[in-house]
Amino acid sequence: MSNELSITQIEGAIAEAKPTMDAVRAQIGRVIVGQQRMVDRLLIGLLSNGHVLLEGVPGLAKTTAVQALAQSLSLDFKRIQFTPDLLPSDLLGTQVYSPADGTFSVHKGPLFTNIVLADEINRAPAKVQSALLEAMQERQITLDGQAHALPGSFMVLATQNPIEQEGTYPLPEAQADRFLLKVRLSYPDRDEEHEILRRVSAGTETPEAVASSADLDRCRAAARQVRMEPVVESYIVDLVRATRDPASVGLDDLSRILDFGGSPRATLALATTARSHAVLVEGRAYVTPDDVKAMAHDVLRHRILLSYEAEAEGLTEDDVITRVLEQVRTP
Repeated sequence: MSNELSITQIEGAIAEAKPTMDAVRAQIGRVIVGQQRMVDRLLIGLLSNGHVLLEGVPGLAKTTAVQALAQSLSLDFKRIQFTPDLLPSDLLGTQVYSPADGTFSVHKGPLFTNIVLADEINRAPAKVQSALLEAMQERQITLDGQAHALPGSFMVLATQNPIEQEGTYPLPEAQADRFLLKVRLSYPDRDEEHEILRRVSAGTETPEAVASSADLDRCRAAARQVRMEPVVESYIVDLVRATRDPASVGLDDLSRILDFGGSPRATLALATTARSHAVLVEGRAYVTPDDVKAMAHDVLRHRILLSYEAEAEGLTEDDVITRVLEQVRTP
């Protein structure tokens, strides 16, 4: 392409973008101990302009991390607590009648902001969860037949308790697919938990604003320019096709444990997040297969459906994705 940037130009753009993202990470680190994977995935989602679903038991600082992210970027932030009695209008807004002049005006809901924290999203029924679909995919909301655009930096960061916990509902597959990443969180180790206790005793810190939406736009532009060679593109296609049609890439043994695999949206998501991983973690101007492997589990785990045979064997989505990574040839 004639307008394609050279590696030197891309490296220059990344050299300007990475310190901004590092500064945001440092501000989140003022209030979050450990959970480096969660923080990196939040930043990758931000760079990729996609939505992120965080799954973990209560008390792992999911809400705190999202709030710190918004504060460090000077972005408007709203938190919605999902409950079984929540209504779609509680998210989207509604038309309000004015008796004085006999007209209706739009009362915008909490989705009209930059970063939305959908807290415990799987505690609300499917009707409410599906109200997010248009906002997440089209970045607009329709009220009374009129479309209202959402901000360019609109992002849904949702938290979810494990399905096994009482009072939760599984997300509809169509909505789960709209999340760029699904990140599973684990407990902190002993040293990290000790540090959490020490910090709380000493008093909590507040993140400072170290970047703006304009800075974020520049970082996203740099991530989009990261070079991806055709051989890496082919590798991404083979990985996703291996979840959808294992036999087509010579992995007949996986056919019995996979009912459904990733769609082309998964292919696009894996390419986009691999670019962001190269920028954020490595500060690199090109994508390697290692970037793809690093993002594969978070991109694919909510986009594949295992067979009853896989469940009977005690296999998880992550187990199957690991098998795919092991068996698809790495360029």
